[in-house]
Amino acid sequence: MNLHEYQSKALFAEYGIKVPQGQLITQLDELNSALDAVGDNAWVVKAQIHAGARGKAGGVKLVSSREEAMQVSSELLGSALATIQTAGKALPINSLLIEQTLDIEEELYLSLLVDRVTRTHTFVISAAGGMDIEAVAEETPEKIFSVHIDPTVGVMPYQCREVGFALGLKGSAFKQLGQLMSRFYQLALDKDVSQLEINPLVRTTDNDLIALDAKVNIDPNALYRQPGLVELRDFSQEDEREAKASEHELNYIALDGDIGCMVNGAGLAMATMDLIKLNGGNPANFLDVGGGATPERVAEAFKLILSSSDVKSILVNIFGGIVRCDLIAEGIIQAVQEVGLNIPVVVRLEGTNVELGKEILANSDLSIITADGLADAARKVVEVAGA
Repeated sequence: MNLHEYQSKALFAEYGIKVPQGQLITQLDELNSALDAVGDNAWVVKAQIHAGARGKAGGVKLVSSREEAMQVSSELLGSALATIQTAGKALPINSLLIEQTLDIEEELYLSLLVDRVTRTHTFVISAAGGMDIEAVAEETPEKIFSVHIDPTVGVMPYQCREVGFALGLKGSAFKQLGQLMSRFYQLALDKDVSQLEINPLVRTTDNDLIALDAKVNIDPNALYRQPGLVELRDFSQEDEREAKASEHELNYIALDGDIGCMVNGAGLAMATMDLIKLNGGNPANFLDVGGGATPERVAEAFKLILSSSDVKSILVNIFGGIVRCDLIAEGIIQAVQEVGLNIPVVVRLEGTNVELGKEILANSDLSIITADGLADAARKVVEVAGA
């Protein structure tokens, strides 16, 4: 789960990580009071969406007068913004963060993520921070280095010193870096964070380290432990169908094909999509209904699949381990009748009472095609999609 920049900075502030003074607005009539609260004679207006690279896309503007601030805010607030990180989709701008300007000496990069290879939290650091960090990683990867944190001891002082020397920091900034890394790590542990990022982490002319930007990603599997953070979720920044799926404990990802997929198990779902592609088809979605494929969940799954007008056929691939195949078959029939499907559905069942399940489907008088095995199901669903 992603947080907005202003939400991330509020978390940073809780842990003593320095952030610029800022004020959030959701309506234009709040702008003047926000400018007064921030102070100064120049401000930064920042669109709040769940994506980076906002500056390059026109979502971050430096303004030097109230008139300019009003003009920029009126253009951004209520509009939508697409960046190189949104895959062509424009996200709605429902709020703006008005921040103070800083006297910046240099821009650095600092992030903390979970490294699945080393099974540790890992700091990723670079002296070449800023908007072009992706280009730095691609063209000059030697400018980026990482530090793995042993979970039994946490962040060690010598690691902070190594990072400080690598970044060329001195004086108070050198000392602040050690505090920042320790607080970053504690925040990640306390809040079940999968990624923290500051880009840029700026060193001011006063030799202070300040998080000019902030990105926080929470592990979705740990949200049950973070009720306070769950309340910060902004559904307007997510795909509507994917957000709806999460309400019913379904794992759904929209794709651009025309063959709907409903499978129980993430690995089986990936294999199902691979076989559809192998047979010349294109999956319209990834959809894992989980082990407990109840009629209610199956019905919601069908509704999600049919939310795409491009879907021409549906492949249901269920392994009846926890739930018997005859009960799954009855659930599929009930769901098809409830949703009112008018496109062909290919069903492949395997597991306990599979023959009984196939018999129930065959006697349903619905446009349900049974398949013998996954390969047969993939071939049939591609055929009927092109019919």
